[in-house]
Amino acid sequence: MTAGAIAIGAAAGVIAGMLGVGGGVLFVPGLVFLVGLGQHEAEATSLLAIIPVAIVGSYQQDRYGNVHRRDALLLGLTSVAGAAAGVALANAVSGAVLRDAFAFFMVLVAAQLVRRGLRRPD
Repeated sequence: MTAGAIAIGAAAGVIAGMLGVGGGVLFVPGLVFLVGLGQHEAEATSLLAIIPVAIVGSYQQDRYGNVHRRDALLLGLTSVAGAAAGVALANAVSGAVLRDAFAFFMVLVAAQLVRRGLRRPD
């Protein structure tokens, strides 16, 4: 399980950094298919794993002067309420419904990436 989790983390970090997508797009399916977690456990693990990344990234960006602290505080506080609501909603549905909703949002992310790629020539 440890080697699989390390591989998932490394791959998600590289792909997320290259493509600008959230690592959860790769973390959750990897944890489900490679590590054998259920959908609820995979999503919770992915969310917990992002906390240290967000802290380090926020600290670095603040040092560069890129953080509007008032907006960050508002975003952080409302995110706590949103996370609590999301947990309640996730616990109210089955793993299959949660999996299907996650897959739907993954398709939306993919469509957005394709749309942006077609709109902006490099």
